[in-house]
Amino acid sequence: MAAPRFRPVAEHGLLVEFGEGVDTGLHRQVMALDAALNAAPPPAMIETVPGNACLLVRFDCLATDHAGMEAAIRQHLGRGASELPAGRLREIAVCYDAPFAPDLETVAAKTGQSREAVISTHLLGEYEVFLYGFAPGYAYLTGVPETIRLPRKSAAIRDIPAGSVLIAASQCIVSTLKMPTGWWVIGRSPTRVLTADSDRPFLFDPGDRVRFRRIRHDDPEMRHV
Repeated sequence: MAAPRFRPVAEHGLLVEFGEGVDTGLHRQVMALDAALNAAPPPAMIETVPGNACLLVRFDCLATDHAGMEAAIRQHLGRGASELPAGRLREIAVCYDAPFAPDLETVAAKTGQSREAVISTHLLGEYEVFLYGFAPGYAYLTGVPETIRLPRKSAAIRDIPAGSVLIAASQCIVSTLKMPTGWWVIGRSPTRVLTADSDRPFLFDPGDRVRFRRIRHDDPEMRHV
């Protein structure tokens, strides 16, 4: 295991980089350090923000500096991995029926499978929340099975509805806002990722596991979609 790299972020942050890319081993190191720091926070630490292969540590710049925070973080490296919890299991309902899955046929054609095979494969995926990013509530889930992985589209499509279930490469997202995306839209979910709870605004935490459950367009859960 290579030693992490430390990068200053403005005057109040430090980025701890374990590597690059979407990798379960690297992310486990990120989450282990995150758990260790939050179990015994250094005096000046304000918060930690996990990424795919890095951890942002925000601190009070009036109480310490980058060198002081780096020294404090280094004392926590290697701790927390054995106690790392599996994360809570969250269930997300998803409807793969038309018109909620405009890219499903294309994904099937590009991967040489039937529509139903793509759906079955997506449902069998083992997903984990790696991070939040890009937009409020955008939880990046890793674990899309290899047989249905596709790179992003060459251009983004505008006005994709909130609740769209998107895949690209090894990752999956349940969108929370109407916005453009270059990811493949294979379904729609009525499950709310934005909770409207000020104490817990998002459904997931990094490290949580996610299971998708299929519903049909006439299911009562789809009434308000």
